[in-house]
Amino acid sequence: MNTELQKGKDMLVILTNKQVLSVNQVCPGCLMADRGGSPRWHQGNLGCGHLLNNHKNQDGQAKVYQCQMGFRVTEVK
Repeated sequence: MNTELQKGKDMLVILTNKQVLSVNQVCPGCLMADRGGSPRWHQGNLGCGHLLNNHKNQDGQAKVYQCQMGFRVTEVK
């Protein structure tokens, strides 16, 4: 996974209707992933997708992205 995430002990996960999956289970097979098979995560933004909720709300809800493959991706701290 991206070293930027490893330093802060945060991780990206993929959300489905019934499961939370590691990006390591899905992203290595994606053509949009970086050379290491990780999502293109740079400075807190997903480069291979778009933001679904445009800000954190008062409840501290995390940013949720939709990747080019259609998966919902979020950062877990």
